Amino acid sequence: MTPHRGEVGVQVRWAGPRGLLVEREGPEPLEAVLALHGRLAAEPLPGQVDAVAAATTVLVTFATAEHARAARTAVVRLAEAGPGEAARAASRHVTIEVVYDGEDLAEVGRLTCLGVDGVVAAHTGQVWTAAFGGFAPGFAYLVGEDRRLDVPRRSTPRTAVPAGAVALGGQFSAVYPRQSPGGWQLIGRTSAAMWDLGRDEPALVRPGDTVSYVAVREQAVLTAEPASAKGPDSGPEPASAAIPAHDAVSSASAAGPAHDAAGPGLVVVTPGLQSLVQDLGRPGLGDLGVPAAGAADEASARQANRLVGNEPGAAVVENLLGGLAVRAEGDLVLALAGAPAPLAIRDVEGAVLRRPAAHVPFALLDGEVLELGAPTAGLRCYLAARGGLDVPEVLGSRSADTMSGLGPAPLAAGTRLPVARPAAPLAAVGAPEPPAVVVPDAGTAGRGEQPSELRVVLGPRDDWFPTESIAALTGQDWIVTEQSNRIGVRLRPASADESGDGAAGRPLERSREGELASEGAATGSLQVPPSGHPVLFLPDHPVTGGYPVIAVVVPEDLPLAAQTPPGARLRFRITDPGQT
Repeated sequence: MTPHRGEVGVQVRWAGPRGLLVEREGPEPLEAVLALHGRLAAEPLPGQVDAVAAATTVLVTFATAEHARAARTAVVRLAEAGPGEAARAASRHVTIEVVYDGEDLAEVGRLTCLGVDGVVAAHTGQVWTAAFGGFAPGFAYLVGEDRRLDVPRRSTPRTAVPAGAVALGGQFSAVYPRQSPGGWQLIGRTSAAMWDLGRDEPALVRPGDTVSYVAVREQAVLTAEPASAKGPDSGPEPASAAIPAHDAVSSASAAGPAHDAAGPGLVVVTPGLQSLVQDLGRPGLGDLGVPAAGAADEASARQANRLVGNEPGAAVVENLLGGLAVRAEGDLVLALAGAPAPLAIRDVEGAVLRRPAAHVPFALLDGEVLELGAPTAGLRCYLAARGGLDVPEVLGSRSADTMSGLGPAPLAAGTRLPVARPAAPLAAVGAPEPPAVVVPDAGTAGRGEQPSELRVVLGPRDDWFPTESIAALTGQDWIVTEQSNRIGVRLRPASADESGDGAAGRPLERSREGELASEGAATGSLQVPPSGHPVLFLPDHPVTGGYPVIAVVVPEDLPLAAQTPPGARLRFRITDPGQT
């Protein structure tokens, strides 16, 4: 899709119907990017939800498509205004000790023609400056004094990079603050706590700080000291408040009083494969590296709350593939939405008392146990209790974030979920409803069924792909793989046996060489690594990424994407951002 151009090296690209990627061109765009970000942070545009700075871009997301369309001209004017004045804060110099034994160290030595010893010497022989944050809490993009270690990212990202991994990607160096997916080249490891809840400033390295790496032979440690008066000024600072990682909800077997233990609640008997507390997430914290999180199928979470008379953002249980059993403490009103799953209510002896239907409110009386069977289609069920789950908030949300570790831990046997006693009267319990999302099953991988269709807005980096790849994106079937999770739906081309038309699909090839500078990515982005197999970002996705995004799924179709099981087929259909 053709970007909107300003007069002084500014391009505005669509990042889905509710997002704008503002790009600054020129040899040194970072100062202009940070100035634009500062203006957007100080005076947000109407409907602005978040603004995420990167090396050459600012991703601005909005509450509605109407807000995004109205902001296109205004954001160009802000970007063209020049650097301006920005508040500065004292920077620090941080020393991080590294054991250089990374899996990709030899490959980096080959790519740079420096060899292993030369890579270590280049990495430790220069001062690195934190330009901006993103990707995950505590993750800082560090820019060196030269480009000797400028290396491409891996052709296929790893599904799990260990915490403390020291890595290179493009012109940047960074330390992974916790285990997460990643495509950077791993050259070493450190014990430096990049995100420590016990510190006044949880982030060890903040934008503007400088970093020196020191090679050690054994387990790495860290030191930090104030920068000299001549050190670089800092840019935008991360939040100073400590952010709990996986605040535990109360356990019925733990010593001491549980959270609101005197009131009604649900006690987990068996959690199933994965059960998480979710609400509508914590959008607007991208610059801290904090994903929005929230229910993967937001439409079904809202429906479950509506059925029991809650506000749309009340906390619910998101369950993956059934297997959840919960016992009532006090009389409760519940409802299940999302993937259709058989329900059974048992007494204390295990006898079946009732079999309630989904998408209908029902009672669960004190001592009774509700069991969720395996869904007959789809992936995720949403269980709401009238009043909402009253677990502690983290950054304004009760959502569990599997990428950053923020929010409640995954539910386990014995976990007690308090149910709130609202101060104000709730709405009336809702009438039965049809499902908010018609969820697919893996049987749609056969030729006899139509694949699920998702609408996409091309861009922001569709110009990295030839017309043949755009045609392949929308003209062939894609198979959801087993590696999919709340971070993203991983896709591969359908084989001839799997395809609805009997034709084998092909990967998405690029028309450009080289690497894309890391930049903000919207939920729903179809990011394409060099393998050509797209990854569709879901709520727990990294805030930034370094692979080009060919298109973004419209928000209204993300619930269907989140419910599509491994083995099922997807197709994409291009839509205009003005029509969503």
